[in-house]
Amino acid sequence: MKKIVSTLVIVAVVIVNALPVMAQQNRVASTGGKSPHETTSKIIDGNRVTITYGRPYSVKPGTTEVRKIWGGLVPYGKPWRMGADEATLLITQQPIVMGGKTIPAGAYTLYMVPSETGASQLAISTRLGGWGIPVDTTHDLAQVELTKAALDKPVDQFTMGIEKNPAGGGVLKLMWENTQFSVPFTVQK
Repeated sequence: MKKIVSTLVIVAVVIVNALPVMAQQNRVASTGGKSPHETTSKIIDGNRVTITYGRPYSVKPGTTEVRKIWGGLVPYGKPWRMGADEATLLITQQPIVMGGKTIPAGAYTLYMVPSETGASQLAISTRLGGWGIPVDTTHDLAQVELTKAALDKPVDQFTMGIEKNPAGGGVLKLMWENTQFSVPFTVQK
């Protein structure tokens, strides 16, 4: 019975926290926003992990100008909301372990601090419902190191994904321009 009640509480928290994001998606669609929004979800080891985020393009809106993303539009060493419009939302139904840090079941805001030469960081924040800028760093639950890799071909539109990790657990990936950042995670049992 206790497990059922816990699950119902988590589901209620996730739904309540997701409502502002869903309303924002409708606002962008109805006002002709330049950056579409996407929700991606994957079940990893019996746990559903969901991400909702804005998907800006490399090409400057209304032009044919291709923007420099890393170190340009997204400056190094400063918090970035990982997408467009409101902050990126992560929902996990069970606790996950990412970069050695335990993230309890629930909803979180994600942002990134990219680095040109050192390790870039993914931050997991307990503050929800923000527009995305300025990034609020005062509610960070954890910051974890991202692995940086060059992509074989450029990605025009910011893309996030959740994949199964062949070594077990999952991998959170974000790709844009010519770079991919990733971090593996496991489901806490």
